[in-house]
Amino acid sequence: MVAMVGDDSFGQNYLENFKNNNVDTSFVRVTKEAATGVAPIVVDDTGENCIIIVAGANLKLTSSNVEQAEDVIKDASVLVCQGEITPAATLTALRLARSHEVKTLMNAAPADPFLDAAIIEHSDIFCVNEIEAEVLTKLKVKTRKDAEQAAESLLKRGCKSVIITLGGDGAVYSTAEGHTHIAAETVTPVDTTGAGDAFVGALAYYLAYHSHLAMAEMLQRSCQVATASVLAPGTQTSYPTREQLPSHLFS
Repeated sequence: MVAMVGDDSFGQNYLENFKNNNVDTSFVRVTKEAATGVAPIVVDDTGENCIIIVAGANLKLTSSNVEQAEDVIKDASVLVCQGEITPAATLTALRLARSHEVKTLMNAAPADPFLDAAIIEHSDIFCVNEIEAEVLTKLKVKTRKDAEQAAESLLKRGCKSVIITLGGDGAVYSTAEGHTHIAAETVTPVDTTGAGDAFVGALAYYLAYHSHLAMAEMLQRSCQVATASVLAPGTQTSYPTREQLPSHLFS
């Protein structure tokens, strides 16, 4: 984990949580210049959510901080980035990974209509949901066909592949060779907050530890993990453990 937290109770809670989950915090910095980033969440009766992001210390993470983690980045199987730190820090991480032939997975959330084109170009896999795809492409994304068209627009910007997640309708995976729809199990959600993160985290796991699988199979399994996460309230608290998931997801 390469990150920045504030010198406050939220920051300490994050560090303890990382350590409790065996996440290496060697490159998680603590700053006195800003409070730890937070994201208050409101969930409606249908399980859909609205999130307000207060970036705080996230924006204090510098390219220099990222460069100090080059040795761990070069030894990684996959680098996962997202849009809650500065674009400069994100791009530095992606460039370092690319220079060491490490696979890059960019989850462009929250969406930035002015996203640096180089971030897309340095993404082996560029992942967004339908709303984020609309913001980035200025195309409506309401159907699978819409998602395919938006993905084609993103592919033209230089990434190697695109995933557009579609909530209960699964995801569309696109490359220069074509499009694949990955179906998701139909469920009644309790809380959809964090489902996209569960999907991305699961995909990163499969890329790192089950690289022999076809991409469609990785995505199918990632959808199953994300679906499981919407059946309980909360974000991290809703994520199932390995023991709670079907054993076939790890074969």
